[in-house]
Amino acid sequence: MIKGEIMSVKTITRLEIAMLLVSGLHTGAARADDTGQPQPADESWGLHVQATNVSQWHPAFNALYSGQNSLNPAADSNETSDVTLFAGTRVWGGELWINPEIDQGFGLSNTLGMAGYSSGEAYKVGANAPYQRLPRLFYRKTINLGGEMQQVESGLNQLAGSQSADNVILTMGKFSVVDVFDTNTYAHDPRADFMNWSVIESGAFDYAADAWGYTYGASAEWTQSRWTLRGGVFALSKTPNSTKIDPTFNQHEYVGEIEERHKLFGHDGKLKLLGFVNDGLMGSYADALRLASQTNSTPDTALVRRGNTNSGFALNLEQELTSDLGAFARASYNDGAEQAFDFTEINRSVAAGISLKGGSWSRPGDTFGFAAVANGLSGAARDYFAAGGMGILIGDGALNYGLEKIVETYYSLQATRNFFVTFDYQYVVNPAYNQDRGPVNIYGMRLHFEY
Repeated sequence: MIKGEIMSVKTITRLEIAMLLVSGLHTGAARADDTGQPQPADESWGLHVQATNVSQWHPAFNALYSGQNSLNPAADSNETSDVTLFAGTRVWGGELWINPEIDQGFGLSNTLGMAGYSSGEAYKVGANAPYQRLPRLFYRKTINLGGEMQQVESGLNQLAGSQSADNVILTMGKFSVVDVFDTNTYAHDPRADFMNWSVIESGAFDYAADAWGYTYGASAEWTQSRWTLRGGVFALSKTPNSTKIDPTFNQHEYVGEIEERHKLFGHDGKLKLLGFVNDGLMGSYADALRLASQTNSTPDTALVRRGNTNSGFALNLEQELTSDLGAFARASYNDGAEQAFDFTEINRSVAAGISLKGGSWSRPGDTFGFAAVANGLSGAARDYFAAGGMGILIGDGALNYGLEKIVETYYSLQATRNFFVTFDYQYVVNPAYNQDRGPVNIYGMRLHFEY
């Protein structure tokens, strides 16, 4: 795709007006428990809205060469905008949610050039004009199994009410795999915390998704005491990195996760272990190199796709250290023999960081975050990209391999109750694992409204 122009001021104004009109709606009324403290009402329906604009810019950087999927070495900037409506109602003993959305804009270099891409708000497709899509349409059912009753607050895709501490939650329809799996309190939401793909998700978790990050599937979560066990099956895209999902589920992903909750010196923490298996038509790096050698051509995994599997795991830790300070860490791995299917070209990844609320400087709604991540490729993937192969996000035409190392820091300022301004900086060493390119300094600003 050809990189487009930045969203016009006129278009943003129209989106903001629509957002503000919807923001005047609210549902539910507070009630009190036996202690007299206000508690969320049992909402029968909910309506919320969010709008986010992300602008990123990088100055020129050194590059000995560039390829089809390279990050532009000249000074460059771009932006993305989206407005989402979250509408839900209680039906059939559960909750039915629909999330129509309007998107516009492009990521830097049309979302190419880094395996750990710089903006989770940038999709693998872009457009100059606003376009409408439906990222989520799903049903969720909670089955109470006993234990202390807990209050659930009203929020995006969540109705206020109550549920027992021990429960089973069933979700089915169209949603994102990472709505349920690989979540983390401190690093998971590109509209609120960090922005880099390999910080907000486990980099080597090649989760099923279309080019926008959503798919069809079902998940079950069983919570008992301090443990939760999750499992799900999801449809892969028709072809790797496609805008179309395979509706037959002939190509699919199995994912499971176990979560342990604990207290450390009186502070809450979680440890998660996730495993996944992708089963679909995918090309082997070795097969692509073999064919290229026989035909004296550039390797291309699209030419050697056949029924294959790719599997991996991810460790995910979050730990509250004080009432304002939290830390997180992730480590992930996949076998890396086959092409990445739906996420990005990362076969090994380690990330860690902190998140600090602004209570100590009288800004409790503000947040400062700092994270560092190192991403790596398998040996087969290195050989493929060194021979000129192209992937989902990377492909410089050659490769002088080195770990892709990224540092990200941000400051989120709560301007009003519902409006946040975030300043973000990322320093990228060896973008797309290439020591012949970079380093790159990426500056960003995020405007986010949520009601």
